[in-house]
Order: sequence, then structure tokens, then C-alpha cells
Amino acid sequence: MQDTLPFIRPLVEKYDRPGPRYTSYPTAPQFQAAFAEDDYRAAAERSNRAATPKPLSAYVHIPFCESLCYYCACNKIITHNRERAAAYLAWLKREVELQGALFDDSRRMTQLHLGGGTPTYLSNDQLGELMAALDTAFHFAEPEAREFSLEVDPRTVTPEQIHELHALGFNRLSFGVQDFDTRVQEAVNRIQSEAQVVELVAAAREAGFQSVSVDLIYGLPLQTVASFDATLDKIIALRPDRIAAYSYAHLPELFKAQRLIRPEDMPPPERKIELLELTIRRLTEAGYVYIGMDHFALPEDELSLAKENGTLQRNFQGYSTHADCDLIGLGNTAIGKVGDSYSQNVKETAQYQARLEAGRLPVMRGYRLNADDRLRRDVINALMCHGRIDFAAIEATHGIDFRAYFADALAELEEMADDGLLVIDEESIEVLPAGRLMMRNAAMVFDAYLNHSTGRYSRTV
Repeated sequence: MQDTLPFIRPLVEKYDRPGPRYTSYPTAPQFQAAFAEDDYRAAAERSNRAATPKPLSAYVHIPFCESLCYYCACNKIITHNRERAAAYLAWLKREVELQGALFDDSRRMTQLHLGGGTPTYLSNDQLGELMAALDTAFHFAEPEAREFSLEVDPRTVTPEQIHELHALGFNRLSFGVQDFDTRVQEAVNRIQSEAQVVELVAAAREAGFQSVSVDLIYGLPLQTVASFDATLDKIIALRPDRIAAYSYAHLPELFKAQRLIRPEDMPPPERKIELLELTIRRLTEAGYVYIGMDHFALPEDELSLAKENGTLQRNFQGYSTHADCDLIGLGNTAIGKVGDSYSQNVKETAQYQARLEAGRLPVMRGYRLNADDRLRRDVINALMCHGRIDFAAIEATHGIDFRAYFADALAELEEMADDGLLVIDEESIEVLPAGRLMMRNAAMVFDAYLNHSTGRYSRTV
């Protein structure tokens, strides 16, 4: 029997403030242009020389979409010109080749994720070319040891293509649904039928995919509690293995596409809280385990099992069971984590092509962690993944006195303790069930850069 997730609205409203998602620490605003290609190459070499080199993971960014979803804040290119995708694929394969040369042949790729944009903008033949190039460069692990996933826009594939994707080596799919309500879909320019999604989920099951995920967004224009409840009914009936329910961040001053949403269609701030409360109640009542942040999974799913046995991890794609890999970012804007460093590729496709034409890696910026960064990363990951910080474990790994080192942070957490969100004793910090929605707030007190950051963040709840 899974534990309950209390929803105490006054506390949710009190702690709902902007803050990082902590897919990395330090977070992306700390990445520096001074970290260049030679720094990345050095990080790869250090990772090869580790006593036990980590397995490899890759994130591949496919930026193309056929139409513009007004809510989208991703780096994307809206085009019907398929030649642009073919040219991009050629440069992407060149980057794969250059990156592959940096990592020892003895290492194996156990995790792969294709994101975007719309990865299924590429034809299955093109995806086959990409998979062959990745296998040659990075040596895929045996099928039973892989977690190979891609994001699917239901409007871009057929059931037959879903079977072909499985044959290419993918074993996990994530369908972008967002909302089934037609008025909401029209308001954000993403029209897709429930029947399409049902048919594709059935095809994924039939094809033998290990895991099927569905993405939802709450806080979109024209959403009501009743309309989103109807969407949740349909999703629960589909019974996907995982559900990600993201809070929509409306920042039209930053993202041009969002200016196409009519201001009068936006729900009031209190509506988002109502929608979050509804989502948590409906999904947990339906038997889903709250993993953390936006993620829910069935009890038998690997994420739920990892949460239960203490092996849950976190990376740039969110919660994971394979996060302790060297993550190679491929494609424009892609972020990687190799050894003790983070890196990000250039944003513009013209820059991306120019770097590769010159035989250079397209690294634009990055960051090499120092001892304090590694310590704080371990503390934040313990909170975000396990809801508990064991002082002795951190002290043994990093050679510090936890209470002395983090005296200021512990003092800051007293308010959350007084509110019944966590418990601080001589040995640990433990997040209570009522505080699980506010884990980001607890993590923020350990962030050495937050008060000096220029980053724009989503709200924590």
C-alpha cells in the first residue's frame, strides 16, 4: 500500500515560488562560455581513466516540428521542408562520430533518449540511420540492459510506425497528450483526437514496449477542473506505466509563441493549484505512485521500485533508474554531463553546422564542478530522490561536519520543520508526506548560487 500525499492548500500556496528543478547542480545559469571544447575533451579523458568508467547515456535533440504549439518553450524549428531535417541528420551523424572517438570502446551505451522538437519528425528510415551511427560510435549494451526512449507526437506516427520504432531498438515511448479537451487544444494550436492516442498506446503494447508514458500539462488556457478531470478519466483508462503532469509556465515576454495565447483565456493562478490537487488525488486514487516533482508511475514500474529501494536518481530528463552514467548531449542546445563537468551545445543550427564543418565539437558553454559543488549536488539529489539526507553518509563521502558546514541551511529549514513539512534531528533531515510537494523549496536552501543567479525558473509547486 503506497503512502498518501497530503495536499494542504495554505502550505502549497505559501511555498509556491520560482525555483530550479535541479535536473543538475549547479543549474544551467552557472554554465560558462569559458568552458570550451578542450575542457570537454579533457573531461571525457578523465572519465575514461576512472577506476570504474561509467556506462554511457545520450540525449539527442531533434529540433523540428510541423506546427507550432503555442505553449512550447523548447528550442524548435517549425518547417515542412524535410530537406532541412535531412541536412541536420547528416551533421548530427558527424557529431556522433566525433563524440564516439572520445570514449573508450570498452564502454557501453545503456541509456538513450531522443527529445525535441519532435523526434518523430524524422522518418523511421532516418531514425534507423541515426541508431546505426550511434551503435557504431558508442556500442549499444545488450537489449536487456538498455533503456532507449523517444518522445512521440501522436499526430506524426501510425500504429505501423510504432512497431517499426520497437524494431529499431527503442523500448520506451512518451506520448505528448497535454489535454484531450478540444477547446484547450484549439487555444494552444495542438489538435489531436483521443482515438489517435488510444490506437497508438495499443500499438505500443502490442509491439512489446517495456514502458509507455504520457505527458500532461495543467494550467493551459481554458482549462477547468471539470475539463481536466475528464482528461484524467481518459488517461487513467489508458493505464500508461508513467504519467508526467507538468505545470505550464506562461512567460510570453520570454517565449514568442506564448504571445499567441489570448490573455483572457488564461486560468487564474488559483486554478493551477486546484488542477494540481485534482491530478494528485485522481492519480494516487487510481494506484499511481507519486515519484516526485511531476512524475507518477504504476507500483510495478522501475521508477516506483527504484523509489522504494533507494536507487532512484535524477538527470536532465528528470527521474531515472540509469542517471549515474556519463551523459553525452548530441544536437543543437543539447546538454551533457561527463565526469565532473556539464556542457551545452550551440543553439543555432548554422553555428552547429559551422563547428562540425571545421571538425570541431559544437560545445558552447559548460561547467566543471568543484568540491563544494559535488557536496551540494549529493545533498540536493538525496533530498529530491529519497526525501532524506543522512548526515553520516554525506560526512563519510565528503569529509565534513554536516551540521557545522550547513548551519545556515539548517536554520533556514526550521520554518519548513515548524510547518510540519520535514523533520530535522541529530542524524538526518527527513521530508514528511505533507512536504513532498515542496522538496524543491528544501533543496533551494543548499544552493550556493541561487541568490546570485540570473536564471528564470518555474514555480516550485
